[in-house]
Amino acid sequence: MAELGHEVVGVDVDPNKIAMLSLGKAPFFEPGLPEILATGMASGRLSFTSDISQVRGAQIHFVAVGTPQKKGENAADLTYVNAAIEALLPHLGDGELVAGKSTVPVGTAQRLAGRIADAGSGAMLAWNPEFLREGFAVQDTISPDRLVYGVALGESGAAAKALLDEVYATALSKDTPLVVTDYATAELVKVSANAFLATKISFINAMAEIAESTGADVTQLADAIGFDARIGRRFLNAGVGFGGGCLPKDIRAFTARAEELGRGESVAFLKEVDSINLRRRQKVVDLVVESFGGSVFGKRVAVLGLAFKPDSDDIRDSPALDVAVQLKGLGAEVLAIDPEANSNAARTHPQLNYVSDVDDALTGAEAVVVVTEWKQFRELDPVRVAGLVSRPFVIDGRNCLDPVAWRAAGWTYKGLGRP
Repeated sequence: MAELGHEVVGVDVDPNKIAMLSLGKAPFFEPGLPEILATGMASGRLSFTSDISQVRGAQIHFVAVGTPQKKGENAADLTYVNAAIEALLPHLGDGELVAGKSTVPVGTAQRLAGRIADAGSGAMLAWNPEFLREGFAVQDTISPDRLVYGVALGESGAAAKALLDEVYATALSKDTPLVVTDYATAELVKVSANAFLATKISFINAMAEIAESTGADVTQLADAIGFDARIGRRFLNAGVGFGGGCLPKDIRAFTARAEELGRGESVAFLKEVDSINLRRRQKVVDLVVESFGGSVFGKRVAVLGLAFKPDSDDIRDSPALDVAVQLKGLGAEVLAIDPEANSNAARTHPQLNYVSDVDDALTGAEAVVVVTEWKQFRELDPVRVAGLVSRPFVIDGRNCLDPVAWRAAGWTYKGLGRP
């Protein structure tokens, strides 16, 4: 927002995060973020604080806190959203706008709008979901593919739209599509988009399961059906499945909310989407175990990748980290490496052996598992690294390697859904 020319104050309850940001240091890895963070700080338009009173006088208050999965349940935990709204209430003024960014169950915005109205400040609420992709979040903020405003009816809705139009003036001047709708639809846009993407990924992984039983090649299958404009090739990459802080917990929360509304049957298929996704993680582990004749105890396994996707250090619900931890639990000596996620993974799973150089992970390995498709893993020279391992066996958990080249270099290559 500062990059777009606005005066911004960022508020968080974590003093360590505020201290890092105030020094111009990003608290997580995101390409392009350190640069625009430095630019924003240098411009004087961007500051950070843990004092919520510093938001007084702001025209718009974006609420962008997490909505994690509740422990022991599928539903979303709205503790942080509710706390953020309650913290804001004493500092809101007439005509100001609270704009929700967080992914919430449908019906949340209407409830929060009532809470803000009851407080009597004269502030308004809009729901303005974010569609940022990790690894591309800066680009997606500066040049979004669409904007969605969920606003109230009447004058307050018109006033909310006018304020948001000012915020997004740059994007709107480039004819970015804009959908102005009600609260419920805006909330559903985000969760339904994530549900669709998760379904598409699990669909091709279900086809991978069929391919594995028939000798078909799921990659060629995806290419063939992807030429159909109604289907498209994107998100049809079979492999170890999706993870991260959005798709898994969002489809579970969507299912839980639908059941609360008495419409559980409408999204019952999402439970199978989730199940297929989790099965693919187990498939990778099973392939490693099978390659050793039924036991990995004491075997040296290199796991390449820990983040749930490349260009991120996010390990939330990461299939890659899950595979590494499962193999360790079965008694394997796991050497794990990720260009950005090692430290995050080590905090939650110190039992793994972490290395910072891929050659160190590969040296003496009896099996290699590629589970996050970082460029440096995709571009490994199979001839060179064959000389490092003690057993040239590789499982391509992302179908990102060239099977012909790896087999020609003497490797036993196993892809997912590939003959």
